[in-house]
This record gives sequence, structure tokens and C-alpha cells, in this order.
Amino acid sequence: ADTVLAAVEEQVGADGAVPVPATSTEPLTVAIATRNRAESVERCVRAVLAGDHPDIRVIVVDNDPDDDSTERAVGSVGRAEVRYVRESRRGASVGRNRGLLEARTPIVAFTDDDTEVDRHWASRIAGAFAADPDLACLSGPVVAARLETPQEQASEFGLVWNKGFESRRYSLAEPPADSPIFPFSPGSYGIGANFAVRAAAARKVGGLDEALGPGSPALGGEDGEFMVRLVLADYAVAYQPGVLVWHHHRSSPDELRKQVRGYAMGLGAFLTKIALDPRAGAMALQRLPAAVNQLRHIGEREATNVGESAGSGTERLRWMLSGGSAYVRGRRAARRAGGRVPPLVRR
Repeated sequence: ADTVLAAVEEQVGADGAVPVPATSTEPLTVAIATRNRAESVERCVRAVLAGDHPDIRVIVVDNDPDDDSTERAVGSVGRAEVRYVRESRRGASVGRNRGLLEARTPIVAFTDDDTEVDRHWASRIAGAFAADPDLACLSGPVVAARLETPQEQASEFGLVWNKGFESRRYSLAEPPADSPIFPFSPGSYGIGANFAVRAAAARKVGGLDEALGPGSPALGGEDGEFMVRLVLADYAVAYQPGVLVWHHHRSSPDELRKQVRGYAMGLGAFLTKIALDPRAGAMALQRLPAAVNQLRHIGEREATNVGESAGSGTERLRWMLSGGSAYVRGRRAARRAGGRVPPLVRR
């Protein structure tokens, strides 16, 4: 108990005066993209429904499944507010865009099929948007559901999905003083396992880039690129520490290695998209020295906290460089399929 108390005091102060997040009962849709994880997505849906929000819809988008196990799992929940949608194309971005298309509420929240959301998650998302009419997107912490294996512990402390305990708001009009590479700082905004949008704003900027993310050749990068694109389009993006989800981290060395590879390739793909966009490239060039320092810092942190079992520094650099060609292949494939590949800076 003394250890826990000391940790709480270090994070939020000895007086414990933590502001209570705003809540709202405004209707909200939760979209969950999945593929071949029937048991996991059912657990996720049940956690969403167990929350305190009274007016919630859930859309499960099943991307190119091998069988009907996910459809049966979703049906077993037995709730009218849960809808199953089959999508013929693979990819997390494809699934999230389909969820955005199917949603009929002004606010759409996204989480992954390997999470369990906090019971106040949806009501606090609705409350944050109600309190800030100019807000287009928000994210929140993603923390470990279990810490039973060394790989789960490495994921929790090395991948840094928890961005802290202070609310933050990002916009071009109010750039943060502590980010010299802003707005090209995708790691600051949050991750795809826990974010929500005003549907109108998300649709206006073109949704998620379907050449990025799990299921694409690039394997990652879709969430940060989308939030950077919103900021570049003069929208506000926020981080709210009270909007919390619990994530079932990878529990084996091979799974963790695959995840780190996906993040490295996604970063490389994101940097390639900047380079391919003349306006974004010109803006980013001014921040190049700071960006190089930040990449070095990220590499050192991962080497310390994730360890060599998830790839050496040389391997992670090679993965990042390979993300560029993967993004080019993904762009071609997405466009051939009629998918969305929105520009980073709108013209």
C-alpha cells in the first residue's frame, strides 16, 4: 500500500486533487475492426456494453474473415445495439473507414479487438466532445490488462501507449512548447486502440489512409498519420487521461517482435508519405534536426525497455527503412481497390 500511495503522489500530487472528467449521455457509436479473433472481439464488445453510457451503438467490422466465427460470436452477445458488418477487404484502416461510413451518430469512437474499455470510457468521450465544440479527435491511455510475462512488461514500459496523466490539446493555433517537431509528432497524440472523432471532421479529411496500418504492407502508422492530418487541416486534437482502455499485450517473444517491426515500418511509411507530399515535405524539412534527435531518443528508449528480443537497433532501422517501399506498394494496392489514400496536406 505504501508503494502504491507513493506512486500516486508522484503522478498526481500529494493532495490527490485530480479533476473529474466531464461526462455526457449524447449518443455515440463504437467501431471495432477485427479479423479472425472471435473470442477476443466478443470480450471487447461485452466490455463496451458494460460501461455506464446509456445510448451507445457498436459496429463490429469483420475484415475478410476465414469463417463465420466472429459473426456467431457477435450474435451471441444478443443485443440489438450491436451490429455485425462484413467487409471484403483486409486492413485496420479499411475496417475503421467502414465503421465511420456505417455510423449514424456525430461522435464515433474506435478501439481494437484486444482491448477492454473502462466502464466510464464512452461517457467521458462524449463529455469531452460536449465540453469542447472545436475538438475533432481525442485519444486516451492504453494500459496493460495483464503483466504476467516479460513480453507484456516490455510492451507496457517500452512502447509507451500511456501518454501521461495531464490533459493536452494540440492545434496549429496553439503549438505545444515542448515539441520541436510539431505537428509532425504522431507519437504525442495517441494510438488507434483508443481514439474518437467527430464523424463530420474525419470524413472531411478523407478518413484513415488505407495504405497504412495493420493488414497493409506498411503494417502500422495509420493512427498517427490521421491525427497529424487533422491538425494540418486546422482541427484540434486532444489527449484525455481519463479516457482509458486496458490492452492485452503480446505475451510471447515472436508476437512482441512482430509488433515492434510493425511500428518501425509504420514510422518509415509515415515519413515516406511526408516526403511524397511537397507541402508537408517543405514544412517537415525545417524540423529535420529535431526529428533526427527524436528518432535517436526513440531508438535508445526501445533498446532499454523492449530489449534485443524484439529486434536489435540495426534491425529496427532496417524495418523503418523498409516501411517506405511498403507504403508505396500499399498506395498502389489501395488505389486499385478503390480505397482511400488522402493527402497529408489538403490543397
